Amino acid sequence: MLPQEIIARKRDGNSLSADEIRTFVAGISDGSLSDAQIAAFAMAVIFRGLTRCETVALTEAMRDSGEVMVWPGLDRPVVDKHSTGGIGDNVSLMLAPILAACGAAVPMISGRGLGHTGGTLDKLEAIPGYTIVPDSETFRRTVTEVGCAIVGQTARLAPADGRFYRVRDVTATVESVPLIVASILSKKLAEGLSALVLDVKTGSGAFMAEEAAARDLAETLVAVANGAGLKTAALITRMDQALASTAGNAVEVANAVDFLIGKHRDRRLETVTLALAAEMLTLSGLAPNVEAGLAIARRALDSGAAAERFGRMVSRLGGPADFVGRTAAYLPQAPLVRPVPAAEAAIVTTVDARALGLAVVELGGGRRLPEEAIDHAVGLTALAEIGQAIARDEPLALIHARDEAGFQRAAARVRAAYGLGETAVETGEPVLGRIG
Repeated sequence: MLPQEIIARKRDGNSLSADEIRTFVAGISDGSLSDAQIAAFAMAVIFRGLTRCETVALTEAMRDSGEVMVWPGLDRPVVDKHSTGGIGDNVSLMLAPILAACGAAVPMISGRGLGHTGGTLDKLEAIPGYTIVPDSETFRRTVTEVGCAIVGQTARLAPADGRFYRVRDVTATVESVPLIVASILSKKLAEGLSALVLDVKTGSGAFMAEEAAARDLAETLVAVANGAGLKTAALITRMDQALASTAGNAVEVANAVDFLIGKHRDRRLETVTLALAAEMLTLSGLAPNVEAGLAIARRALDSGAAAERFGRMVSRLGGPADFVGRTAAYLPQAPLVRPVPAAEAAIVTTVDARALGLAVVELGGGRRLPEEAIDHAVGLTALAEIGQAIARDEPLALIHARDEAGFQRAAARVRAAYGLGETAVETGEPVLGRIG
């Protein structure tokens, strides 16, 4: 069938067969389709949607457009997680080594920051020498011998998704649940996983700010992944404030190391990390239930086994062999570190997490344009949290800035992000629910 016929069928509200979808995706991959045709198809989906079967077919077709990884001889379950993105969300840096220490293999394909949210790859690039796109042999050897490797997507993994997304990004066709689902899952399915857990965030710092929208996305992701043969569950988690007490790149890596070695663990961050670990251990068969999974993950963390795995992963992927023991000596430091004081004594009642993310962008820790370089040293630390009592002149946050102008711009964002009052408020549990 000609591509324009496929576009017309979807434009008119018809369901497409799996063969029609595979044909169209093949045209994306081999270049026989123009960007205009891809955009027309995406716009038709925006208005007409895709059925569950169509979404599964699109996901599988994009998965099969490139390499689908296999792990012959690996005697442990292969698992991964995906987060829809947030502020102070460095969960991956702790979760992968925790799972590795529990007997899982974690080939974690991560991404860069998008908009106001941070990216795991941007964080890891703060570590001198760390290679985010290693050669295939190094990647596989690290996963096999260490148990985890956090790396970026190669051009061989779901290449149709890469081209499709670039067209959607500039044609106002990103906001489609079926297309978001297919984009996320095609890459995860290509990793050769036996289990996947999704962290779908809701709140002021999330792309799905409304809980109902986050649940809809989570339900579709879980249904499509399971429909494609991958055991999957999702947690709905709060992103109504920064998850960690830090936001940035190097500062979040330092926070992750402190977490792993037990020097400091933010409560909400710990709850979400261990909840995701327990789900993954249960889905993969390494724990009989979530309660047992929590205990197993906690032992791996408190024993130092997870910190040891993280250090080995960093070393195998080109970073310093003694990074965990000498983190501060290796991470870049901002030349200007100064507090943003509260104007009066009060209680933190609300936080605009998105504004905190934009403060990091103002400092240079995020991108306004795709080609922009990241300043890994800048960011925010000691972030006040909802329910915290603040004395007059006590910091709402510490800003790590490159210069005075950057500090002033970020400080304005931070002040605007915090809602202060006189009445104590309940923060609520960070995990709102489970789907799967």
